[in-house]
Amino acid sequence: MGFSPRLLQYRLFLLYTATMEKTSTLQYQRDEHRVHLIVYHLIWCPRRRKAILTGPIKERCQQILEEKCLEKGWSILTLAIQPDHIHLFIRVWPSESAADVVKELKGITSFHLRREFAPIMKKMPSTWTRSYFASTAGAVSAETIQHYINAQKGI
Repeated sequence: MGFSPRLLQYRLFLLYTATMEKTSTLQYQRDEHRVHLIVYHLIWCPRRRKAILTGPIKERCQQILEEKCLEKGWSILTLAIQPDHIHLFIRVWPSESAADVVKELKGITSFHLRREFAPIMKKMPSTWTRSYFASTAGAVSAETIQHYINAQKGI
């Protein structure tokens, strides 16, 4: 009795995800064909920079982001949700571009927030601006980014 290719691929994904989660301290990841350390610092804002990311909207947004990242196998190193913008320091797979990550996260959060908080969100034509900031980060700049995000949080 053999494994189906899909089941084998899924098991390898689970094994690889578990390995990535254990070593999310900015060490290089190795797998069968590559060695990588892909970390992005991402920032995006609500439309018109409205300060809507507070209270239950902030909490739900954080929950949605964490669930999506877990589903995709991405490691959130730091997440800071301010009333008018989101900072995300995230480790992703080599096949994921910053644009792909932002698209996924803005899309899923917009969908759920607009549906769950309709009275507040219907005042805005869209949840997020089309723009975002993206920067790659390695082990050298990780401490600098962490310090910056903590300063934004007021720590």
